Amino acid sequence: MNRWSQDLYGKEVVTTTKEELYKELSDAIVSCKKDQVLAAVEKARGELEAPDIIENGLAAGMNEVGTLFERGKLFLPHVMMAAEAMQAGVDELKDDMPESSEKAASVIVNGTVEGDVHDIGKSIVSTMLQTSGFEVYDIGRDTPVADFIAKIKETDANMVGISALMTTTLQGQKEVIEALEEEGLRDKVKVMVGGAPATNSWAKKIGADCYAENATEAVNKAKELLL
Repeated sequence: MNRWSQDLYGKEVVTTTKEELYKELSDAIVSCKKDQVLAAVEKARGELEAPDIIENGLAAGMNEVGTLFERGKLFLPHVMMAAEAMQAGVDELKDDMPESSEKAASVIVNGTVEGDVHDIGKSIVSTMLQTSGFEVYDIGRDTPVADFIAKIKETDANMVGISALMTTTLQGQKEVIEALEEEGLRDKVKVMVGGAPATNSWAKKIGADCYAENATEAVNKAKELLL
């Protein structure tokens, strides 16, 4: 809840808790209005770190949008507007993201599997990996297996992040791993999978190196495996 304090002149002022700021950010995303999102981001900047704003505020709101869409409370145009508003918020925070003083130690290719047009979560992961010192190549959504392999070869990547947001496209993660094996690349490329239907057990079943539930965990897992 709000906290009351006094300024230098003894006047009472209202301060906002982290939880309230997170909720304002999330609610702004659910509103699907870019101006509300940017206003919430600007308000939160003075109190929260950029990664926290993205992970605990904006991303949380986007998850809520996805839930409301599945329940029929929001429709595709709303989802598209919310996604655009979130991207604007993330772009606003790029200069605030902590920069690594070290040269990029590892190269990561990140994409969403073919048949799956979900993009926001994967884009957040790419942004946070990049600002954590990794050299990241985001190859977008609805990406064929061949494109994953081609980009891995082109960049001599050390890791590939494979996102799938629908149960019907989850198999695409397994297909990328199988293609890595066929190309003789599996031993030199770590594999991280993510997305709503993915789990730790699924990652183990298909032979991935790790599963990340969110962007913060993706950064931590990448550091554990590559640095």
